[in-house]
Amino acid sequence: MAQRYVRVQNQEGRIYYGLLKPSQSVQVLDAPPWLQGQPTDLHLEPDRYKILAPCAPSKIVAVGKNYADHAAEMGTDVPREPLLFLKPSTAIIPTGGEIIYPAQAQRIDYEGELALIIGDRTFSCTPTQAQNKIWGYTIANDVTARDLQQRDGQWTRAKGFDTFCPLGPWIVRELSPGARLQTFINEQAPVQSASVDQMVFPPDVLVSYISQIMTLLPGDVILTGTPVGVGPLHLGDFVVVEIEGIGRLENTVISREYTVVQPFEKA
Repeated sequence: MAQRYVRVQNQEGRIYYGLLKPSQSVQVLDAPPWLQGQPTDLHLEPDRYKILAPCAPSKIVAVGKNYADHAAEMGTDVPREPLLFLKPSTAIIPTGGEIIYPAQAQRIDYEGELALIIGDRTFSCTPTQAQNKIWGYTIANDVTARDLQQRDGQWTRAKGFDTFCPLGPWIVRELSPGARLQTFINEQAPVQSASVDQMVFPPDVLVSYISQIMTLLPGDVILTGTPVGVGPLHLGDFVVVEIEGIGRLENTVISREYTVVQPFEKA
């Protein structure tokens, strides 16, 4: 089993990066792993921590229409170059967190995606150099208020609501180029199923392209696009995005008036 790097919060509210062991205990690191964090003697038992999103990025850079079949289902051609947008870091929630259905929206969609974690300050790099800038991989759900996206003509509001970027559950260092991405609603047959190597622009090209525009910092996140099969979420839905070799990102859709505060949440 690949090493799983997590970010957790203990009952006293302290946040740590660590290695998740098969026993589900966490061996704490003395710094984020992409900043050469080393294992310490501190171990947290499963009932002594809460799992958080696996990083706290300065920014989330997302890529639209990066699978040809998805571009077609949206009624557009594949972009000639990567189509970029930003999601705020405040949109992030961990696995097990609740996606809040905003009152302004009439339709919100799931979009299961592979996420890249940047490990080093990156500016104006080549695709070959970019391969060494990608520290690891996790799973994301680029939740989108589809009606607002169509109404606004740009994507900030539709993509930027709090809770609209489930991320996790952990980070792995290596991923098979043909790893399968699948999305499930209420444990039924997958509504999305594709190999990540079907991307139009692969990860190294995306990192290189983005680095020509903005400096990427350690811990930043890049969402690489969603495959065909996007569709609506409804109140009460249990949505799972699964990527072979990483794991499962699990979230439930609720309305704001039913928000439940999780135990020992950061103030």
